[in-house]
Amino acid sequence: MLDRKRAERVRELWKSASAAPWDGREVWFHGDVAVGNLLVRDGALAAVIDFGTTGVGDPACDLAIAWTVFEPGSRTVFLETLDADPSTVARASGWALWKTLAGYADDVDDGVDVRPDVAFALDQLLSDPALGGAGSVAGEGAGHRPEACR
Repeated sequence: MLDRKRAERVRELWKSASAAPWDGREVWFHGDVAVGNLLVRDGALAAVIDFGTTGVGDPACDLAIAWTVFEPGSRTVFLETLDADPSTVARASGWALWKTLAGYADDVDDGVDVRPDVAFALDQLLSDPALGGAGSVAGEGAGHRPEACR
């Protein structure tokens, strides 16, 4: 389970993400940009697959990989390359937090250790200085990037 410090940090992140404004301009989004849906050839992105959750709405949902896949330096480059404004970054962190906590809850409910990719994403979210984090607050196994990203 999350200790008190990490639980409070989760609440802070959620409040910030939930309060972040959106101009309401709807765009097409993929909805499940994740390691398993990204095909890489010769070290470069070759295709994005699985459009089962495609929709129209807030584009921030497709930026969750900034914390579920990328380490700090790569995350900065990713978000800067996309020219993501602070509000979009905050909302994207909320999408990443939602996805991460769903995996965390599944693992806790199943009585198993939190998966390394879930622990990685949670640590990235809670420790990201751009989101008000102050360095690592790693808990149950600091986790690691998903295998496909190494």
